[in-house]
Amino acid sequence: SGPFIKINCTAIPENLLESELFGYEKGAFTGAVSSKPGKFELADKGTIFLDEIGDVPGSIQAKLLRVLQDREFERLGGTKTLKVDVRVVAATNQDLRAALEQGSFRQDLYYRLNVVPINIPPLRERREDIPYLLDHFIARFARESGKPIRSITPAAQRILMEFHWPGNVRELENIIERAVALSTGDVIDVADIRLDLSPTKSGGTSLAVSAMSAASAVPFPPPGMTLEHFEDEMIREALRRANGNKSQAARLLGLSRNALRYRLSKMGVSDEAET
Repeated sequence: SGPFIKINCTAIPENLLESELFGYEKGAFTGAVSSKPGKFELADKGTIFLDEIGDVPGSIQAKLLRVLQDREFERLGGTKTLKVDVRVVAATNQDLRAALEQGSFRQDLYYRLNVVPINIPPLRERREDIPYLLDHFIARFARESGKPIRSITPAAQRILMEFHWPGNVRELENIIERAVALSTGDVIDVADIRLDLSPTKSGGTSLAVSAMSAASAVPFPPPGMTLEHFEDEMIREALRRANGNKSQAARLLGLSRNALRYRLSKMGVSDEAET
């Protein structure tokens, strides 16, 4: 029933993280014109949530370990020892066991934190959650944008159910926000879906239709993507490049107009007369 205090450990520079967590006394550093309590003090008798705990630098890890073990600390520049009673919840997207082997994360802190581990599987391993997430994000972004969007078509939902989601829920959220922004009707359809394909190690993305490996000149589906979905994405990309002109898209793909029409019908895309 106490306060819930959250802090993103990656959003705060290393030289400020200690003062944010444990507070500081007046005159502790240049600009400290008054004393300030830290997050642990504010969370006393409540909960502190440390997001991205795997990115905390080693010097702060030692101080966190002391709080977890002894429930006490000093403010930066202070001499008085403060006691706190705090529940600590920590989250990370890193493999902390690998970080232990590399020496970038303290073993003693890891075992102190790992009392009740909750492993959240990636979205591609819990696809049954996607329809509920879609309802949530569509309602949220429609409300924020003032658009009358209420739902998503079965064909568009099938595309999202089959995608491999390397960016997990955050990527799904981004895709739906984009779809709501692009949609001109009251239902999100296939044409509103823009998937970021083939993420690169550097964090950028490249379209699967033109993705080539250094060792091969043949496009290959990203990990977790089925061949059928890969073909669907190539067709959608050809339509985008042809500005919706299906005859031109068929030529880009090396298909006949009838062959493209057949594939579009399987994808649930209407073959309306071109203008």
